[in-house]
Amino acid sequence: MNWEQLLSLKRQGDTNKRLRNEQDETRLGFDVDYDRIIFSPEFRSLQDKTQVVPLSSTDFVHTRLTHSLEVSVVARSLGRKAGVKILEKHPYLAEIHGYKPNDFGAIVAAAALAHDIGNPPFGHSGEKAIGHYFKNGSGQKFKAQLNPKEYQDLCDFEGNANGFKVLTQDKQGRHKVDSG
Repeated sequence: MNWEQLLSLKRQGDTNKRLRNEQDETRLGFDVDYDRIIFSPEFRSLQDKTQVVPLSSTDFVHTRLTHSLEVSVVARSLGRKAGVKILEKHPYLAEIHGYKPNDFGAIVAAAALAHDIGNPPFGHSGEKAIGHYFKNGSGQKFKAQLNPKEYQDLCDFEGNANGFKVLTQDKQGRHKVDSG
């Protein structure tokens, strides 16, 4: 496993080399990723999606936003624990590159925070409904307006793949770059 590549502070499409020791210690690159997700409109839209849960004994509505924040907190703790073990096994990551257990926590927390960002309402049932709409329903009328790959993506709609696309592309479909 190439830890230097996995832990890189360089972002997709970024032409600048970013090193851990060049970072402001109060706000590290991995924390910036977390912050960018928090402030994104795609993340905030999760407040309008109800998390599908069994009948509740309270009137508390659990949204995807609340769920994602809760998952992120647990993931951060697990990531820190994993970071301790990884740094024990690969001490050069701390000695040469300056990585700390909290870096691993920030990485895993950001991933957990974004885990539902591309999912439609009603989770997997929503994915199936979108696929059905385009395969067998009124959505077939859009087939001519899309290239075959785009149309097939809608027929086989998958929330995690959509989330990755949301996180890595801007509104014009270009890969996002880290502007600093």
